[in-house]
Amino acid sequence: MADEINRNARQDRTSRDDRLKSALRENLKRRKAQARERAASADPSQDDDRSLDEGTAGET
Repeated sequence: MADEINRNARQDRTSRDDRLKSALRENLKRRKAQARERAASADPSQDDDRSLDEGTAGET
């Protein structure tokens, strides 16, 4: 009987560990995708802003 309890406890722990690993992996994928989107959208707008500033700097 004690063996069954230990076996069930190990299975529960393994199952929980697998769920946590999966959740962490999905979270990391989502965060990396968000970071890529932010980086891609931030780079062109910064270049556009600089070109506007450089064009107006000589006029004043």
